[in-house]
Amino acid sequence: MQLRFVGCGDAFGSGGRANTCFHLTGERTNLLIDCGASSLPAMKRLGIVRDAIDLVLITHFHGDHFAGLPFLLLDAQFSRRTRPLTIAGPEGIETRLREVMEALFENSSKTKQRFELSVVALAPERTSSFGEVKVTPYPVVHGESGGPFLGYRVEAEGRVVAYTADTEWTESLIPLAHGADLFIAEAYMYDKVVKNHLSLTTLEQHLPEIDAKRLVLTHMSDDMLSRVRELPYLAAEDGMVVAV
Repeated sequence: MQLRFVGCGDAFGSGGRANTCFHLTGERTNLLIDCGASSLPAMKRLGIVRDAIDLVLITHFHGDHFAGLPFLLLDAQFSRRTRPLTIAGPEGIETRLREVMEALFENSSKTKQRFELSVVALAPERTSSFGEVKVTPYPVVHGESGGPFLGYRVEAEGRVVAYTADTEWTESLIPLAHGADLFIAEAYMYDKVVKNHLSLTTLEQHLPEIDAKRLVLTHMSDDMLSRVRELPYLAAEDGMVVAV
């Protein structure tokens, strides 16, 4: 399997990076994790075949993780997609999706798709199966508005990919990422503690107990991006592909 960072930026596009969107593919796996506002043009630049995507996992309802869905769905409709698509995320996702569709394209939520669309609410710490892909959400801490907030542990084709989503440190990140083949972790700041976000120095304190096989940092502010070349860890870049 492989994971491509379609977008790995923060909400402000620091470093000119696109909003969060990861594309995980394998022999029987084709899914997105998050779909920020800039995701569709980013996928088109990378030549990603959107019709092949079976599942979109949403971590929370902030625009840099969620607001690309109306564009993705309209693109699917106008490109005459027929393959079923599942969108899964925190409780309330069906209502939130309808609201953002109407806010961006009036009446679009009332249009009958040419393809089967399933919208599924996920419960924290309860594993759901989508074909051969198993998804276990964990609650994370990212403020009040835009939630509930979930990080994900994804099991597919004998591999485990874990993603913190946007969060400050919380003990749920340990079972979320323990022993993962690939651990994608927000590192918004280097050492400054900012509410609702992770700093790299805070994350480092817990890496031994997480014991993931590989770490990639994402969602970095200008503070972190200015230090990327000095870091002992792999830092995500838009378009970067990581083998899982």
